Amino acid sequence: MTDTSGEQQLSFDHFELQKPLREAIDRLGFEFCTPIQAQSLVHTLAGHDVTGKAQTGTGKTAAFLITIINDLLSNPIEEKRYLAEPRALVVAPTRELAIQIASDAAKLTACCDLHTVTLVGGEDYQKQNRALDAKPVDLVVATPGRLLDFVSNDNLYLGLIELLVLDEADRMLDMGFIPQVRQIVARTPRKDCRQTLLFSATFTTEIAELTTRWAMDPIMVEVEPEKVAADAVDQVVYLVTTAAKYNLLYQLVTQSEVEKVMVFSNRRDQVRRLADNLYRNGIDCGLLSGEIAQSKRIRTLEDFKSGKLRVLVATDVAGRGLHIDDVTHVINYTLPEEPEDYVHRIGRTGRAGAVGTSISFACEEDSFLLPAIEEKLGQKLECTHPGEGLLETPPAFSRPSRFKEKSTRPSRGGGARRR
Repeated sequence: MTDTSGEQQLSFDHFELQKPLREAIDRLGFEFCTPIQAQSLVHTLAGHDVTGKAQTGTGKTAAFLITIINDLLSNPIEEKRYLAEPRALVVAPTRELAIQIASDAAKLTACCDLHTVTLVGGEDYQKQNRALDAKPVDLVVATPGRLLDFVSNDNLYLGLIELLVLDEADRMLDMGFIPQVRQIVARTPRKDCRQTLLFSATFTTEIAELTTRWAMDPIMVEVEPEKVAADAVDQVVYLVTTAAKYNLLYQLVTQSEVEKVMVFSNRRDQVRRLADNLYRNGIDCGLLSGEIAQSKRIRTLEDFKSGKLRVLVATDVAGRGLHIDDVTHVINYTLPEEPEDYVHRIGRTGRAGAVGTSISFACEEDSFLLPAIEEKLGQKLECTHPGEGLLETPPAFSRPSRFKEKSTRPSRGGGARRR
């Protein structure tokens, strides 16, 4: 069953939401639902399972959090509750997305006493365990691996889950997490004894199969933001040699109108090298990739959001699930191999009514990726050669290395390892 209604602006007054939740929504300044919220809340607040086809930036996080919080407030548990037995569970593919969801949950539960715990890898396990033991937990937001660690160690019980949300299911499929998610879902009550919401940017045969397996007669709601995202972003492709790419990058990020920029590349080693070169050229920038420690990633994101850092160099780990305001430019140093990732990347700019700029570098090696991206966008991309001024050699490095690769060579005098 598919629902494509709700195109007109719908006020949150339309729904009978619990007072503490409504107060939190008012505090956040939310007045009208986004399309995905309007389409899904009508069904989810009535207890139906929903499959949502929607990307990051459409408001889907608030849609499922409002559903969870309203349900928990509407059905308080009177009898004694035990520790580490959550009533609601949100599973997300990346640490950044899970942390963002938990942050949004904190804002929406500001006026009530619901306890949210975040379980993600890369952070202190015992600290997360203490958060579960502090008081009965209502909502757990987690990544699959760390969640399974807690369940396998008997530090978390999922048998009382009333609402289950699987966010960015397509990403979890791409990242190979589905076997873990299957184990997690198997630990929760049967699908007819819980409410299940599944969100995915794309809806493949595999996702449809998972939906059938995990949800009860789900109602399909969908919004198509790709065209909207493309309309809100000026896109240009510079045809450039591999050797001239860094010159072009430096000249672009030093332009006055490039106020807040995200630079994407496909590989961790390349991202590290780019960030290091930019820093040595006097540009305050941050580095975001899967190899960076979680605490450092969070700090880098905060510095970028606050404006302390003007440039963020990232792999696609930052392409989804991050809400960063005022990004004026996105630069694709290398084109992504998946057209979907291109859409996610450029979606970091042109948000909240602003017009953003996306600049992609296409060299001999990756220009063959353009047709698939254009097909995804439904439009041709403007390809041009950069002017001579944009290819000028940057000045000599003025600062020492900051993001240097860690040496893999053994330390001096360390031939054979002691046993």
